[in-house]
Amino acid sequence: MTIKVGEKLPDVTLMHMTDKGPTPVKTSELFAGKKVVLFALPGAFTPTCSNQHLPGFIQKAGDLQSKGVDLIACLSVNDAFVMDAWGKAQGAGDTVLMLGDGNGDFTKAVGLGFDGSGFGMGTRSLRYSMLIDDGVVKELNQEANPGEAKLSGAEHMLSQV
Repeated sequence: MTIKVGEKLPDVTLMHMTDKGPTPVKTSELFAGKKVVLFALPGAFTPTCSNQHLPGFIQKAGDLQSKGVDLIACLSVNDAFVMDAWGKAQGAGDTVLMLGDGNGDFTKAVGLGFDGSGFGMGTRSLRYSMLIDDGVVKELNQEANPGEAKLSGAEHMLSQV
């Protein structure tokens, strides 16, 4: 069942890279007391994700922050090593927190995954963005076509913050 606007996010452990290596972070702690833009995508280094989705949020980060966003986070069903390498390749720096949902636990818990086995990708995240306030979903923008990053993109999110 897909999470809905007004619902609290599930408490799941994600991974992100720090100087000490892959580090777990609980969603209950990460989103507590913050206004967060979370966007998710099928995979690091894939065309739409690399050419549109992530770059859009890197470019619009200052605009989102000026509207009160405390954190911008990118999530994919990839491991923390891949997410870190992709963030570095894209120049995300400290602008976008790169989160690995390696086992797809968060993706399954929010009901926003799909089976990409036919493409050799296994279980993946659908392409979407969320505006989250203190752990509660305020906006949810899911793409009908995973090859597009319009409804889930930074420009659309700016109109919702």
